[in-house]
Amino acid sequence: MIINRKEIAREQVKKIQNGFSAFAETKEVAELIKKELMKLNIPVHEDTTDLGSWFIPEKS
Repeated sequence: MIINRKEIAREQVKKIQNGFSAFAETKEVAELIKKELMKLNIPVHEDTTDLGSWFIPEKS
């Protein structure tokens, strides 16, 4: 099975847009998520751990 990292990042951004937190296991996916969130001007709190990064949408 081929894993498309860009598609994973897009799905995680959709979760964030819907008000849910999202998790990225790799730095590559986390960077793709951050890039997309910056384009969309969506503020999030990023919590980075040894296991990956959590993206928590900020309340407006």
